[in-house]
Amino acid sequence: MRNPPSLLSLAIDSALRNFSQIDDLSFLPEHILLELFLRTLKAGKLNEKILKLFVATGKEEILSVIQALNIQHVMFPVLPTRCSEKF
Repeated sequence: MRNPPSLLSLAIDSALRNFSQIDDLSFLPEHILLELFLRTLKAGKLNEKILKLFVATGKEEILSVIQALNIQHVMFPVLPTRCSEKF
């Protein structure tokens, strides 16, 4: 017989499903934040917005994992446009 999932596991699953509604992760304790980050990676849901949320926490352990995995922000080039001219 399987053990039921813990409350923490259910909360992390819920956060993974509802990342679009999350604006701040800085209030989470570091061990929960690390678990959420690792589960986000495992689920393949890490994108630019979510990475910014994790980086904005400023937690050393999260920043060191991001650096160790060589995860970087995607830099999009800004191309010049001729919006001031009339076509």
